[in-house]
Amino acid sequence: MKAIEAFIEKQGSPEVIDWRAVTLGAPGAGEVLIRQTAVGLNYIDIYHRDGTYPIDLPGGLGVEAAGEVVAVGSGVHGFRPGDRVATFGPERSAYASARIVQASSLFRLPADIDDETAAAVLLKACTVEALVERCARVEAGWTVLVHAAAGGVGLILVQWLKAIGATVIGTVSTEAKEAAAREAGADYVIRYKSDDVAAHVREITDGHGVPVTFDGIGMATWDVSLNATARRGLIVSYGNAGGPVTGVNLGILAQHGSQFVTRPTLFDYYRLPGERAAGAERVFEMVEGGAVTATIGQRYSLEDAARAHADLAAGRTTGSTLLIPEHR
Repeated sequence: MKAIEAFIEKQGSPEVIDWRAVTLGAPGAGEVLIRQTAVGLNYIDIYHRDGTYPIDLPGGLGVEAAGEVVAVGSGVHGFRPGDRVATFGPERSAYASARIVQASSLFRLPADIDDETAAAVLLKACTVEALVERCARVEAGWTVLVHAAAGGVGLILVQWLKAIGATVIGTVSTEAKEAAAREAGADYVIRYKSDDVAAHVREITDGHGVPVTFDGIGMATWDVSLNATARRGLIVSYGNAGGPVTGVNLGILAQHGSQFVTRPTLFDYYRLPGERAAGAERVFEMVEGGAVTATIGQRYSLEDAARAHADLAAGRTTGSTLLIPEHR
């Protein structure tokens, strides 16, 4: 089967992304050949491309995609040609029109979840499921802070938290993003470029601060998160969009009221097959029930991935971004 795939020879700016034509043979034992219809763009792709997360080189990019099974290798059970499937890794090289993946990394899609929705939400929603329900264990009635509430993960965080009965304070940069966060259900929205976020959070919470802050920005919002989070509260620092948090004196947590901080990664919560299955089932339940909807803010052709990376890094995107392969 003919396909195109992205690869990088070195880590760096979006211009390091290159493309090559490949011929895919039959899948081997435990493998599945899939024709991809939609590829999800995620911030982890930027980390793999720019060197924030080292990878073996040359290497592929992308972890999230949806498509159709073309062929299965020996020993594969539960999948057959024609099945609609999706994956969020941990294997990379999702930036491709077709590829061979391990069957263990695939999820069969329910009939009422289309390919674009799956590619737009699977990784992000599984991330949210892990952050909210396994990591922070948010309960109904809590007031929580969500940085970058109009981003791909942020919009799903807002929806998920509202569905379980939390009150959500979101931060955004623009009027359009404020509207998106409010539409997703945010109870309060703060413009971080012009407003004192921590002061507003303290005002909303009668001076207490929030018990949980979800911070996908990193160093740029570290002080804000410390000042907005309550005594003995938890900062869930799950991303580096504003630079990685480094050089932290742990005593700062004591100074802010014996706070906790965690730096979770999805695959530590989705490490075992049972964990992956339970998490995906919960995500599909939330999507099918309408609690979580896909907000696809932009679509690019697959081979326009470099521009998509630049737009995501510059904050020019809202919600989820898809790369669409062209099948000739």
